[in-house]
Amino acid sequence: MPLIEWNDTLVLDEGVIDDTHREFVDLLNRMYDALDDELLPILDEFIAHTEAHFAQERRWMEELAFPPLSCHVGEHEGVMEIAREVRRRAAAGDSRYGKILAQGVAEWFANHATSMDLVLAQFIKEQGYVPTPG
Repeated sequence: MPLIEWNDTLVLDEGVIDDTHREFVDLLNRMYDALDDELLPILDEFIAHTEAHFAQERRWMEELAFPPLSCHVGEHEGVMEIAREVRRRAAAGDSRYGKILAQGVAEWFANHATSMDLVLAQFIKEQGYVPTPG
């Protein structure tokens, strides 16, 4: 059973936001299931994806002058700081935090997506903005 399953409560726009979030969920599940010797490359993939994911959202928020931008970005920065620390420890041979990171981020994401990202998706729609990947 996956750590986190894609479900209707996570659907925000039937487009680029959801596509990016589905990939994020898949990477969390892969990280959670990774064996110790598989963790580092999955962490690298997760970090690269998440940096691009968060940069994409930040670009949209900046282009729209989204009022709660700093709060939203602050949450993203916290996730990245922790992920980079777990990666540093895994590179040093301590892989025990991979599952813990996956569990914590999955819990955070379920709340973040259905609150902060939902507000962003609604704002995007109200503004008539068409979010693009990248």
